Amino acid sequence: MTTEIEKTTTAVEPSAVGSYKWIALSNTTLGILLASINASIVLISLPAIFRGIGLNPLAPGNVSYLLWMLMGYLVVTAVLVVPFGRLGDMFGRVRIYNLGFVVFTVAAVALSFDPFHLGGGAVWLIAWRVIQGVGGAMLMASSSAILTDAFPANQRGMALGVNMVAAVAGSFLGLLIGGFLAEWHWQAVFWVGVPIGVIGTIWSMRSLRELGVRTPGRLDWAGTLSFGLGLTVLLIGITYGIQPYGDSTTGWSNPWVLGSIALGLLVLAAFCLIELRVAEPMVNIRLFRSAAFGMGNLAGLMSSIGRGGLQFMLIIWLQGIWLPLHGYDFESTPLWAGIYLLPVTVGFLVAAPIAGSLSDRFGARPMTVGGMLLMAASFIALLVIPVNFDYWMFAILVFLNGLGGGIFTAPNTAAIMSSVSAAERGAASGVRATFFNAGSSLSIGIFFSLMIIGLANTLPSALSTGLQEQGVSASVAHDVANLPPVGSLFAAFLGYNPVAELLEPSHALQQPGVNAEVLTGKTFFPHLITEPFHAGLVVVFGAAAVMMLIGAVASMFNPGRYADV
Repeated sequence: MTTEIEKTTTAVEPSAVGSYKWIALSNTTLGILLASINASIVLISLPAIFRGIGLNPLAPGNVSYLLWMLMGYLVVTAVLVVPFGRLGDMFGRVRIYNLGFVVFTVAAVALSFDPFHLGGGAVWLIAWRVIQGVGGAMLMASSSAILTDAFPANQRGMALGVNMVAAVAGSFLGLLIGGFLAEWHWQAVFWVGVPIGVIGTIWSMRSLRELGVRTPGRLDWAGTLSFGLGLTVLLIGITYGIQPYGDSTTGWSNPWVLGSIALGLLVLAAFCLIELRVAEPMVNIRLFRSAAFGMGNLAGLMSSIGRGGLQFMLIIWLQGIWLPLHGYDFESTPLWAGIYLLPVTVGFLVAAPIAGSLSDRFGARPMTVGGMLLMAASFIALLVIPVNFDYWMFAILVFLNGLGGGIFTAPNTAAIMSSVSAAERGAASGVRATFFNAGSSLSIGIFFSLMIIGLANTLPSALSTGLQEQGVSASVAHDVANLPPVGSLFAAFLGYNPVAELLEPSHALQQPGVNAEVLTGKTFFPHLITEPFHAGLVVVFGAAAVMMLIGAVASMFNPGRYADV
């Protein structure tokens, strides 16, 4: 006789559910697309959002609003996907996924209006973005596990490939969608999630069903709290490393930053010890004994950091230098940056489904290693082209980078998910999503810091000389030149006129003899920053290429074929 426990832990064969697997694929793809678009949609829309609430994010004391508007959603999704993955294993992955749609949609409704202005308006948006991140984490934690349950091993690469197309392409599509909607109305950036969220919620509740193996048990509170606290403190510390401290251009000498990073790593180490000792861990640390699981997640982290760094650096490159040099107003550069970055998305969209299907036939290793090497080569090639490049050369290189990402991502995801037992797919999906989301968060702190360090060596002298040549007094030019480079980077990133923002506090543009028209024109700042920016770009993309090579080595441990577990 089958016991009640055995009933709850017996999976239904995917072959028995016929067309259901395609329903699962389409619905989870919609959910992941919604979550990933909303992770990046504010990046390109921040200027319109801050203008809408009447807040200058570059003013002293307001940078924290800017950082949390960027990071709140990413940090929450990175921290919570593992606990929600474990809850899915315990109580049903579809149940957690459906609840995620509900939470996400409620937050989208709240974000679609903002009753406050200035700092209060920013706090309202940040708080609801954090809540929306909770819903996004539920969607991300369960989608891969639902698909792995629904598809047999010989079709998982294809199914997870389509799902990962939505995850990664959504992060780039968010830039384009945000740029268009922000031109219409800043709140439209948040309106878009409401009807899709409502439709997705109703559809998922009516169509999805539990097929996976459940593992009834207690929630590992010690593991959950230590993981959440450790990762949150670590990511916050790395993020605040961007901000200057004392005479330093970055915060990496700030005791609070270093202390936060050390504390975060210490708590995460304690989390690993806790998980090895508790009877029912949130994450079975022994899963990392599997080379396919451990090395696959390491490669995924390297890919995610590199992709995030590429996204941010290309936005600054386009908005701060290339687009103004080609006649675009600073205010319009966020929209056009999204348009000119479309080749990255196209490359990924072309490669990911094909790579997923090929990996089902030939195994993950050739795809993952090849994709990583192609991304490494494209990062190196981006260092060779001039800062004021010919667009078609640039488009080909970023297309190849997206192509490499597409070739890598789906087979790597399928290899990770196929390396664990059916009972642990929810937790494994959460771990994979944590590495994916943590990479996006880490890329902001790592790549912004590397670029700032690169700029700090050459930008001050170039800026001081350039300002004095246009009539700015030596004292003002010296003071402005010695401001932390992060101000110029954020100004370019937000589509503001960087020189106007730098000189506004001193009122230098109103002084007699100052050539304000040249200083605030479209070409002064781009010409000024070209050489310093390229010096920083060498550091940034050189580091990204090394990360891709590390990912290629880690990908050598991926299996020849997937196991049907």
